[in-house]
Amino acid sequence: MTTILHLDSSAKPQGSATKDLTRATVEKLQQADPDSKVIYHDLAANPLPHLSPETLAALFTGQDHAGVQLSDKLVDELLAADTIVIGAPMYNFGIPSQLKAWIDHVWRAGKTFKYTAEGTVNGLAAGKKAIIVVSTGGIYAEGPMVPFDHVTPYLKQALGFIGITDVTVIRAEKQAFGAEIAAQEIQTAKQEIETKVA
Repeated sequence: MTTILHLDSSAKPQGSATKDLTRATVEKLQQADPDSKVIYHDLAANPLPHLSPETLAALFTGQDHAGVQLSDKLVDELLAADTIVIGAPMYNFGIPSQLKAWIDHVWRAGKTFKYTAEGTVNGLAAGKKAIIVVSTGGIYAEGPMVPFDHVTPYLKQALGFIGITDVTVIRAEKQAFGAEIAAQEIQTAKQEIETKVA
């Protein structure tokens, strides 16, 4: 049995391209393994607290604190997962703050990565697969707007930092180009899911 960690971060309660596509991705994964377990977080509907001074201090000093307990739970979920599915709409060229809050709780020295004496980093979450579902209003995969995409490169680098290098990206662009074009892009992304997600 495999475990899938499914994270949505769109602030839209309905009509979210990324939620539609992450759902299709998880369904595809479950077709391959009907006994798979899914851990789901809607990070917008149930937002995690951003790191507070108290939580940050407790993380560095090892104190027992509610923020550390939450972080430990989220870390355990990540480490137990075989595949991580992340829905990440582009908000002002970056990821939603709700998703960043999750990352801030989970990327922890000694838990998901460690520094070596030489100053390099060893990721402690290696051997997992990640599928990133990205939606954008415009065109950022190619052309003059590529430098403005701080979603895909950031998530790939962040995942690589903790040892997750097997990363598949599914894109639904042109979501601000009108309903017909947006729907076509989502349909194309669903076809990609069928061919890329195993």
